[in-house]
Order: sequence, then C-alpha cells, then structure tokens
Amino acid sequence: MTKKKYSANLTGAWFLFYEIKQVIKLMELGMNTQDIRNEIIEENLFQHKSKSSVKRALPTLIRRAELLSTELRQILLKDNMENGRIINLYAIMLEDRLFSEFMYEIIEEKYKLEQLYLEDKDINGFFTKKAEESKKVANFKMSTIKKLRQVYLKILMEVNILSDLKFKDLNKIYIDEKLANLIIANGGEDFIKIFN
Repeated sequence: MTKKKYSANLTGAWFLFYEIKQVIKLMELGMNTQDIRNEIIEENLFQHKSKSSVKRALPTLIRRAELLSTELRQILLKDNMENGRIINLYAIMLEDRLFSEFMYEIIEEKYKLEQLYLEDKDINGFFTKKAEESKKVANFKMSTIKKLRQVYLKILMEVNILSDLKFKDLNKIYIDEKLANLIIANGGEDFIKIFN
C-alpha cells in the first residue's frame, strides 16, 4: 500500500464532528456517495452558510467515514460524545498523513517522555522537518502552515488533549477497552499506543 500524499485538506475540513455524523447517518441508510453529496448539499444538512465550504469538506468527510468499520461508525453516532470524538480523531489520522505524523512524532513522544505540554517550538519544528523531507510540504504557503497549526491545536482541544490554547498543557486521554479493541480491529493499533 502506498503512503497517502501530504495535503492541506484540514484547512477546510478540520474536526467537523457534527458533519461526519450527518455523513454516517446517510451511509447507514444505504445511500451511495453521490446521493449523500446531493442530500447534504440540497438539504443543507451541515447548516453551513456557504455551499462552497460544504462542497470542500464533503469529500474528506466521506473518505473518513469510509475508513471506519461499521462498529466504529455506530459508536460515533450513538455512544457518548467522548468516544465519538476519539473515533473522529482516529478517522482524521487515517485520512490525513501530515496530521497523523504530527500525532505520532509530537504528541505520542510527549506522552512517552511525560512532557505534558506543547510548545510553539514543537509545532514549528514539526513543520520545518516535514518541509525538509517533502517538496509538497515545502511548497505550502506560510498562510497554509499557519492555518494548519491553528487547526491542529483546535483538533487537540476538541478531544481534550489540550484544554487551553494559551498554556498548551497536554491531558492524558483514556480509551476504554471495548473501544480500543474495535479501533485495533480496524487497524488502529498504533493509534491506541499513542495513549497507552
């Protein structure tokens, strides 16, 4: 399997928890991708003011939902928000290579070393390193990097890894055994290791 290419898709499709739930509800009704797109856009199911933002986020959200097992989609829809948000984080990491590498190289390392704080130099260093390793990332505009930084921090706040953007203290996340086993069954063993 070839590695996914780096992208800046998260600038237009960051956490979007409510929106992925809408996509999964329609998937569970047996709708195909095109019908899901049409339904969401025509009925304004995301309740966004701009159709262009919906059209931009939809392909990413559909890919995320398709990468999850039926069991994980059901939990995201029906279980408590905490578990749903963890599954959404996992889906984002499955779909977005750059963010996934940020989680493994920065957040997992911080947890392992018991350094429960995130500094600007950690995030800046990550993007500098990726720009050195990848021509694609090196070609990102500074405004794109700035937006990605903001989005990464917002995602971390959504799942309570960060509780404050100013102080950037990292919280330990607990994933219950049942959910961890379902994520592992979906190929997410490395994801679970971040938090153990």
